[in-house]
Amino acid sequence: MSSKTLYDKLWEAHHVAKKDDGSSLIYIDRHLIHEVTSPQAFDGLRERSIKPWRIDSIIATPDHNVPTENRSDGVKGINDPISKLQVVTLEKNVREYDLEYFNLNDSRQGIVHVIGPEQGLTLPGMTVVCGDSHTSTHGAFGALAMGIGTSEVEHVLATQCLISNKQKNMRINVKGNLPERVSAKDVTMFIIGKIGTAGGTGYNIEYAGDTIESLSMEGRMTLCNMAIEAGARSGMVAPDETTFSYIENKPFCPSGEIFKKAKEYWKSLKSDDDALFDIEHDYSASEILPQVTWGTSPEMVTSINEKIPNPLEFKNAENYQDALIYMGLKSGMKLTDIFLDQVFIGSCTNSRIEDLRIAAEILKGNKISKRIKRALVVPGSGLVKKQAEEEGLDEIFIDAGFSWRDAGCSMCLGMNPDQLGQEDRCASTSNRNFEGRQGYKGRTHLVSPAMAAAAAIEGKFVDVREVK
Repeated sequence: MSSKTLYDKLWEAHHVAKKDDGSSLIYIDRHLIHEVTSPQAFDGLRERSIKPWRIDSIIATPDHNVPTENRSDGVKGINDPISKLQVVTLEKNVREYDLEYFNLNDSRQGIVHVIGPEQGLTLPGMTVVCGDSHTSTHGAFGALAMGIGTSEVEHVLATQCLISNKQKNMRINVKGNLPERVSAKDVTMFIIGKIGTAGGTGYNIEYAGDTIESLSMEGRMTLCNMAIEAGARSGMVAPDETTFSYIENKPFCPSGEIFKKAKEYWKSLKSDDDALFDIEHDYSASEILPQVTWGTSPEMVTSINEKIPNPLEFKNAENYQDALIYMGLKSGMKLTDIFLDQVFIGSCTNSRIEDLRIAAEILKGNKISKRIKRALVVPGSGLVKKQAEEEGLDEIFIDAGFSWRDAGCSMCLGMNPDQLGQEDRCASTSNRNFEGRQGYKGRTHLVSPAMAAAAAIEGKFVDVREVK
């Protein structure tokens, strides 16, 4: 029997049929839905008088459009009419089809890519889809997780299958110990800076090496979350004891003898020792320093101790020059000379309890700079918020000058009240720094939670390793 990669094993385990055009039909184990990409899909089911094929595979929650404060009135408290309509429509659809739903007043509500793992809905060996590009997050559990479009959401609802093309195999190996206060966010940004936002196009990325194995599940989720920003359809980490310990006793995770049997199978979910990859990249953890994006693409990134590069150093120089103009920056500037207006700690990339602990550790006993007009901490779920409050993290954030919010996608994207003002410059723990991503003409710099906290204190970017 030929050797296989983890991706090959998961693909073959879920392969249903090969189509004439070369694409395949694969079975889907878990379907996560939210308010933005599901309304048209449910309308399509009604038009054809079709019901969801397997309702116990579906979990729904509102996250993109929801406000992160003044939530006591639930949906009634959403002021934007389009946002309210989308959430109301989601609630109508889940009631009609009797789907599992975490509403705005449910403590389990949150960002869909936070609540899936948190609830044990994401398990090793699964295929996971959601109408959201950052579904790759769930690959941290040794799952094949992919973002899909609205028409595909409808197809999965109706058939429990997805039409997809098999990707090539890429492995990214990172070895050694990370420098102090350098995190998984820095690792994934560093990798994107090396291979570019198209470097993973056509590939599934498997992250490997002792650096990756030493990461917590929160760190692995951050890593896989941004595989899509490297152009990949999916990213994954082989499951191990860290994975099994995280998911055991989660509400939707199997228990008892079933868990034991599942765990034995899950242990087989790794690439064979002699499996061949189409391409491999190798990096040393020691060369990864705190990262900051300076442009309008995640690949426009460099270490905190570097200067903004000259656009002429790149093939697409015009794009890089346009990015500098949009960001109001010049090549040759030190990143530590960039002053900020806002700070955002949250998103499906960095809103879990570990992320909040890291930021709180930096902020404890400090105050944010008077330069900072607004600083937000938005937990990834109601349960993350509850745990943070039990640990007193909320008091640290509030004492430092941050606004402590309810769960939601928040300022990651401009689809809710949490937006940047024109030309406001923000240190953000989210995953995309596109033009207007956080609000019209807003300027986004992607960083880790530790770097965001340090920047809030100083009012500008600093090397978090030097903050006491």
